[in-house]
Order: sequence, then C-alpha cells, then structure tokens
Amino acid sequence: MTSYVAYLRKDKTSDFGVEFPDLPGCVTAGRTLEEAKAMAAEALAGHVAVLQEMGQAIPAPSALDDLVGDANRGDAVMLLVDLDPDLLKAERVNVMIPRNLLGRIDAVAGPGNRSKFLVESAERRLAG
Repeated sequence: MTSYVAYLRKDKTSDFGVEFPDLPGCVTAGRTLEEAKAMAAEALAGHVAVLQEMGQAIPAPSALDDLVGDANRGDAVMLLVDLDPDLLKAERVNVMIPRNLLGRIDAVAGPGNRSKFLVESAERRLAG
C-alpha cells in the first residue's frame, strides 16, 4: 500500500489541520485527531482520483527523511496516510431515475458519460 506524508497542525483554538507536501492543494481538517486522520485518507484518495481523471501524473510520495528539513513543515507533526486503493475503485450500483430526468442527463452528458455526469454532480453537491 502506498503512503503519503501529511503535516498535522493544531492551534489551541482550531481544528486539526492536515496538508500533504507532495500534493499541493490537498488539505483537510477534523475536530478530533481521529476525524482528521479519516478526513486525510478521504482527501488523499479524492485528490488522487481528480488527478487521474485529469490525466495528470500522480506524484510519488516523499520519504519521511526527505521532509525533515522542509521549511514549510514548521511545527507540524508528520504522519503517514495510506492511499486506500479501494476508495478509488468504481462500484456498480442500481438506481431508479425518472425517465424524463434520465433523458435530460443524457442530453447534457453526451453518449456514454452518464456515470461521469452523476458522479461529478454528486461531488459538487457534497462539497457545497
């Protein structure tokens, strides 16, 4: 299993923040340490999935020793977050959608892109 280094930060008045030095822009947070770790695994998998969708290369994870002197680390604690390959696997589901709505989806998504459209729509809704 592949693991990425994450920087964990916590101020007295904030949640636990997590960022990945190998994946700029991949950040998350959690109220508790356990929640921050779970959110970190989800953010990592989601970020990698987006990079894959966009056809971009997935950066190789740095070793802990390579980041010891990283000026961006500051007072953050380093932890390893596993990239769970199961979180990236597509799963076939059976859903019921009214025929007229399905026609509208197909008209916008184009042939063969129904699943992609539904996934992207769900991700936008869940992020907002």
